[in-house]
Amino acid sequence: MNARLNRTPNGLPNRQPHRLATIRSRTAGALSAGALLASGFLAAGLSALWTAPARAQSPAVLNLYSARHYSTDEALYANFTKATGIRIQRVDADDAGILARLQTEGSSSPADVVLLVDAARLWRAQIDGLFLPVKSTVLESAIPPTLRAKTEADGTTAWFGFSTRARVVVYDKAKVKAEDVDTYEELAEPKNKGRLCTRSGSHPYNLSLFGSMVEHMGPEKTEAWLRGLVANMARAPKGGDTDQIKAVASGECGVALTNSYYLARLLRSNKPEDKAVVERIGIVFPNQSSWGTHVNIAGGAVARHSKNTAAAVKFLEYLASADAQRYFADGNNEWPVAKGVSFDNPALKAMSGGAFKTEVIPTSVVGMNQVKVQQMLDRVGFR
Repeated sequence: MNARLNRTPNGLPNRQPHRLATIRSRTAGALSAGALLASGFLAAGLSALWTAPARAQSPAVLNLYSARHYSTDEALYANFTKATGIRIQRVDADDAGILARLQTEGSSSPADVVLLVDAARLWRAQIDGLFLPVKSTVLESAIPPTLRAKTEADGTTAWFGFSTRARVVVYDKAKVKAEDVDTYEELAEPKNKGRLCTRSGSHPYNLSLFGSMVEHMGPEKTEAWLRGLVANMARAPKGGDTDQIKAVASGECGVALTNSYYLARLLRSNKPEDKAVVERIGIVFPNQSSWGTHVNIAGGAVARHSKNTAAAVKFLEYLASADAQRYFADGNNEWPVAKGVSFDNPALKAMSGGAFKTEVIPTSVVGMNQVKVQQMLDRVGFR
C-alpha cells in the first residue's frame, strides 16, 4: 500500500495542491508489472484515508518521504511491494518541504527513505545530518562514483543518484543557428545579446549547472560568465523550464536552458499545441566537443533516524536494478544511471541521437559549490 499525506512540514493543511499530493492509498500488489506499464505506468488501487506513518514499524512497512511528485512512479513502488512483500507508506512534498519536515521531526521521524530531485539538495541534506550513510556492494557496483556522495572513511555512502536529467539548450530555429549556442559559454557572448531566457538563477537546477561551471572554468571566469548571461537576457528570469521552452517557440526568446525531462514530455505529447512548440525549436546538448553536457540527478538515501534500515537499503538497491532503471527512462523521461541498462523511450533517443557526452565531475562537488555560486549571483544581479 502506498499512502500520501496532504500536509505541510508543520502539520498544516496543504494550500498548494500542485506541490503536495492528495491523501490517498493505493493497493497494486495484485497487478503485474506488465499490466501497470501497459496502462500508462499508473498503479491502479483503492482510495482510503490515512493519517500518518506509524511510529512503531514492522519490517513489512517502509516509510518513504518523496519529492518525486510523479504519478507514474506508482507502478515503480507497487512492483517493489510485489517483489518483496514490503508495503510503502508515502509522504509526498517538494524538496524544501521534505527537508523542513525531517528537521522538525528530528529523532522522532518515522521516515526510512528520502528521495530528492537535485544534487544541491542532496548535498544540503547530507550536510544537515538528515541521512544515514550506508554500505551496500549492490549500490556501489551499480551507481558510478560521480553520481553518488563521496565515500566516508568507514566505507559508507550518504546518498546515491538513481536517474539523471541533462541541462540542454533549446533555440528558435527560425532566428538562431545551432553553432551559435552549442556551448554553455556561448550563451554569455555578445552574439546572443537579447536572446536568453531562463528561470531564476537561484533555482536548484541552475545552481547545479553553475556549480559545475565553477569546476570547469574556476570561480573568476564563472562569475564573468554569469554576468554575461544577465547582459544577454531577453527578459527577467521567471517561470519554470517548460515556460522557457514555450517562450522560445513563441518568439519571445531566441535561446533558453531547460532540463531534458521537461523537453521529453513535450516530445511525447499528442496535444496539437505541444507539437507546434516542438516543431519550432531546435535542441542542443552543449559542450560535446569539450567537457560534455551537465547532468543533474534524482537520488535517495536512508533517513538518519530510520527504524527499518534493512528494508530501506533493500528499496534503494531495488531502485538501482535494471527493471527500475528502465522504468525511470521509459516511464518518466529520465536517463538511467546504472551501468549497462538499455531503454526504449523514443523522446530521449530523438533529442540525443541515442547517446551524448556527459561531464564527469562528481555531483557531490557540484552541491558543495552552491553557496559560492549564490554569492556570485547576488553580485552580478542574476535573480
